[in-house]
Amino acid sequence: MINFKPNESIVYPAHGVGRILEIEEQEVAGHKLELFVITFEQDKMTLRVPTNKVDSVGMRKLSDKPVVEEALTTLKGRARVKRTMWSRRAQEYEQKINSGDLISIAEVVRDLFRSERQPEQSYSERQLYEAALDRMAREIAAVEETSAEAASAKIEDILQTAAAKAKPTEAA
Repeated sequence: MINFKPNESIVYPAHGVGRILEIEEQEVAGHKLELFVITFEQDKMTLRVPTNKVDSVGMRKLSDKPVVEEALTTLKGRARVKRTMWSRRAQEYEQKINSGDLISIAEVVRDLFRSERQPEQSYSERQLYEAALDRMAREIAAVEETSAEAASAKIEDILQTAAAKAKPTEAA
């Protein structure tokens, strides 16, 4: 089991970056339960996670710098869009976003990014892109001790640069 401490930033797969406020004890159905109290300031949400459930929910420490670098490098790669139905792809993207894995989230951001030269996104594509971008930016911001806005701008800069270097797509 990983050791988490109060005031530490963590990643909770379904919600992204949060901060442990405290470790509290509660009595539930006659049993003493030790809980991490985690706040997600951007979502104005507090979550209580039993300390013995940390592994099963996938809670983890922030990514280290080499993982962040790998995620940023992933953004520069070529978008891999499968030729399957959108509903199936959307489900896969959703799973990657909620996996809490920074590299998987970077793949979703890369695959759903649209430069000015490309056709407009559908509403659901835009929603998934925004969710993945937000999740990725918040973790990078926490690791690099910067704002989520600055991290988001950095990500979109990398995507725009990569798109500009890619050969122009023919007009549809």
